[in-house]
Amino acid sequence: MGIFLVFFPEKQHQQHYILKRTNSSHIFTKTQSTISVCILLIFLTLLLFTLSSFEPNDVVSSHRRFLSQNTPNIKPPNSPALQGLGTLYVRGTSVKDGLVICHVISSVTTDELKLFVRTFLRSGLPSKSDLVFVFNSISTIDSFDYVIREEIDTFLKLIIQYRENLGNGSQIVDFFSGFDPTRFVKPGQDSDRGEPIWGKRVKTETNNNNNNSSFGDVASELTRLSYGSVVGFGIWELDPENSLSGFLDWVPMGLRRWACYPMILGRVKRKFKRVMLVDAKEVLLLGDPLGRIKSHSAESVIFSSTMEQKHGRKVNKLNKSHRKVIDPTLILGRERGVRRLSAAMLTEIVRSTTRQHHKRNSLTESALLSQLASNEFLQKSIKFITTESIPDPSQLSRVELANMTVVRSGNSNLDIGLVIMKHICSFPIESSVYTEC
Repeated sequence: MGIFLVFFPEKQHQQHYILKRTNSSHIFTKTQSTISVCILLIFLTLLLFTLSSFEPNDVVSSHRRFLSQNTPNIKPPNSPALQGLGTLYVRGTSVKDGLVICHVISSVTTDELKLFVRTFLRSGLPSKSDLVFVFNSISTIDSFDYVIREEIDTFLKLIIQYRENLGNGSQIVDFFSGFDPTRFVKPGQDSDRGEPIWGKRVKTETNNNNNNSSFGDVASELTRLSYGSVVGFGIWELDPENSLSGFLDWVPMGLRRWACYPMILGRVKRKFKRVMLVDAKEVLLLGDPLGRIKSHSAESVIFSSTMEQKHGRKVNKLNKSHRKVIDPTLILGRERGVRRLSAAMLTEIVRSTTRQHHKRNSLTESALLSQLASNEFLQKSIKFITTESIPDPSQLSRVELANMTVVRSGNSNLDIGLVIMKHICSFPIESSVYTEC
C-alpha cells in the first residue's frame, strides 16, 4: 500500500510573499528612521545657527551689573599663576628682579594678613619685586582671598590718584604723602623690560593695564603705572607628595615650606636676582630690605639673629651658654644662595630626623639653620651673613618706626596695626582712599 505526499505550492508562495513583505516593511521603517534623524540634525543645526546670531552682550552686562550691585563681595574667577598652578591675584606691569615668598600658617588671622599686605604694598617693594604667598591649607586660601584682592584694589586706587595729580603737572614735593608714589608711576613705556612670568600671556597694547581697568583710563605715556605681580600657591601644589611625612609624624608649615622652595625657585630660575623668605604672622615689611643684598655675591644669604632663650626668658649675657641663633622669620639672599640653602635645609631635616629619631618631632627651624650656618663644608658653597635682630616696634618711637624697613608684628603690648593706620590716615590722599580713616 503506498503513501502519496501532496505539496501545495500556493501556501509556499504565500509564505514567501509574507517574508518578502516583512523585509520590505523593515527596510522602509529603517529608511524612515534615518530620514527622521537627518531632519532632526538639520533642525538642531539651524536652531544653533539662529541662536548664535543673537548678541547677548546687553543681557550679560545687565546681569553682571545686577550681581555687582547686590553681591559686592562675590569672588571673581581665579586665574592660575604658573603652569596651571596657584592663583593670580594681580598681574604686574613688567618683569621684576626681586621675589618675596611669604608663607602663611593656619594661625594667621584676617587682620594680621591684611596688615601684612597693606604694609608690603606701601613699602615700595612692589615696584621692584613680585609677591608669592604659600598657604598652609585650602581654608586659609578661601578666607584670605577677598582680603588680598581688596587690599590690592585699594592700593591701585591710591596710586591712580597720585598718578592723576602727577599727570596734571604736580611734583612729588607738592604731596604730603606717607610713601614715595613715584616708585609706582614711571615715565615712558615699561614694555622693554618684558612681561611677568605669572599668569597667561596677554598680547594686547594695553597688556600692562589689564588688572586695573576698573580704576580709570589707560595710563598715559608720561605717567605709566609700574608694579609687580601678586600670586598664591597651596602648599600641596608645590609639595604634592608631602615629602617630609615619612620622616616626621606631623610636618609643621615651618619645615614643610622648605620642600616648596626648590619647586618655586626651580621654575623661576634666573628670573629673579634677589629673594626674600618671610613669615606673614611674625614680620611686617615697612621698607625695602632687599636692598641689603645688592652688593653681595650670588651665593650670599643674610640671616637675622636673635638671643637664645631659656624658659621664655633671655639668657643672661654673663652666662656661658649665651649665644645668638638664627631667626627663620626673615631670610634674604641672592637667587642662587637661597636655592642652595633650601636644598641644604631639606637634607638637614632628613639627616636630623634619622639621627635623632626619639627627638625628631622637636626639631626647630632656628636650630637647623644655626647648624647649617656653622657648617664649614656648606660655607664653601653658601656665604652666610648674620645681621642684627628684627626690632620690636614697642621699643621704637614713632619717627624711628616710620624709618624702619622691617619690624616684628606679634606683640601684645602694642597694637602695631592701630599705630600704622594713624600714620596712614594723617595724609590727605590716603585718608580719602582707605575706608578705616
